[in-house]
Amino acid sequence: MEFGFSLVPTPDIAAHRELVTVAEEIGLDLVGVQDHPYAPTQVDAFALIGTLLEHTERIRFFPDVASLPLRPPAVLANTAATLDLASGGRFELGIGAGGYWRAIAGMGVPELKPAAALDALGEAMEIMRALWSPDQPTVRLRGEHHTVNGVHAGPPPAHPINIWVGAQGPRALRFTGRLADGWAAPIPSYLPYEAWPEANSLIDQAARAEGRDPAAVMRMAQVVGTITTTPGELPEHGSDPVRGTPDQWAGFLAKLAIDQPFTTFIFWPEQQSIEQVVRFATEVVPLVKERTPNGVVYAHER
Repeated sequence: MEFGFSLVPTPDIAAHRELVTVAEEIGLDLVGVQDHPYAPTQVDAFALIGTLLEHTERIRFFPDVASLPLRPPAVLANTAATLDLASGGRFELGIGAGGYWRAIAGMGVPELKPAAALDALGEAMEIMRALWSPDQPTVRLRGEHHTVNGVHAGPPPAHPINIWVGAQGPRALRFTGRLADGWAAPIPSYLPYEAWPEANSLIDQAARAEGRDPAAVMRMAQVVGTITTTPGELPEHGSDPVRGTPDQWAGFLAKLAIDQPFTTFIFWPEQQSIEQVVRFATEVVPLVKERTPNGVVYAHER
């Protein structure tokens, strides 16, 4: 099991450096940096990840999730490999087919229908994996949306970079089960809590149909909320934030780990602060681990 938090990439770079340094010191595993290049209040996720990797030694980073339509896959592959090499293997790639299409199109990118955007993501993943492979001197792949014609592969990353797909529709979930290294579940405002079991089931089914072990597809639960000092009412469905004590948070996350195949948990604090991240790492995470002894009981293994 791994634990981390989601970071909103505001222009306050110094505050982000302080926050991730503390997160590393208190034992968190991951930092997800949100990626909205069209938002005037946010800086570039990849550039920010680069500077935060430079100021840390152990904790890993990933865009949560990168907007593929705004980045050509061959260039994205090089960026990812560079960040991974510079950090000694601490970069993973969260990616999506494109969510805010009005904003994406406003930056000059032709809008795609959901099915076409997913096809484009599949082509991009094939290109990136080929370019990361040291066994292919040149890469020639022709797709409907993305093509490379004789691009020299490399440099290979420091470790096999995981591709974690942000998916919510049935077709995208089946795509994830067939091709992705993991599922970065959208926050509940996009995919409500009650839809998570069926989403995991679709991923399991698609993985098996592809001849894959469903457990090979990492599942990441991303939970929005606030850690409080007084008990609250936890949501069982819908998209309301989780607002409760560390004990309530631990029960909520442990249930996800036991009832569903989630092994990674990303805390999205409603108000980003060192205090909330510290409370998650030091008060919630130990309780979750206590309540899931001997590892996670995968729902798809029962």
